[in-house]
Amino acid sequence: MTKHQKLRQKLLDGKSDANVGFSDLRGFLLELGFVERISGSHHIFRKEGVAEMPNLQRDGSKAKTYQVKQVRQILVKYSL
Repeated sequence: MTKHQKLRQKLLDGKSDANVGFSDLRGFLLELGFVERISGSHHIFRKEGVAEMPNLQRDGSKAKTYQVKQVRQILVKYSL
């Protein structure tokens, strides 16, 4: 199981949203084909065919919990 497959499973399980690394989540979205735009501390991702644009910010070395939940909702909604 690759690093991104493990992260995908961790996101879908939803048991440790507060323990997802920012750089791991960022890399995961890029691997899924999202395009990143950076505006200050905001990393904004978009992908053709996905209406939502996840916006990630660092919370130390981790991603913010509510943003991890938003990414999970996108994964489920679009079967990514």
